[in-house]
Amino acid sequence: MTKSLHIIPYRKDLVSKARFLRKNSTPGEIELWKGLKGKQVLGYDFDRQKPIDQFIVDFYCKELKLAIEIDGRSHDFKTGYDNAREQKLNSLGINILRFTEEDAKKQTEDCLHKICTWIKKNPPLPPPWEGKTVRHY
Repeated sequence: MTKSLHIIPYRKDLVSKARFLRKNSTPGEIELWKGLKGKQVLGYDFDRQKPIDQFIVDFYCKELKLAIEIDGRSHDFKTGYDNAREQKLNSLGINILRFTEEDAKKQTEDCLHKICTWIKKNPPLPPPWEGKTVRHY
């Protein structure tokens, strides 16, 4: 038995903004993306700068309903907005893992390990890494 994957709607006007964000990624996003792309993390597919509802999340795995956010200095002054945004995404069934820009850039392997740990504790059924050769942290 597998989890059903329902489509979460998004605002169409966010597509061009997401494209801009992909082309102008932060150093931390670039480093973390190197480890997430190509199903390197336990065989899961991640998208970057993914429109969801009225927001754009830095990285998203549809199968896990997992968003990964990289918080730079601009987030220091937006805690109220970030909390409301996280509550809305949670209400859509999306889990969020947050890392600082500095950690994503300089402690990338540690961030990837934390993502793997979260996935192993919260896998869909059956886990896609069963019977596959994949990278483990």
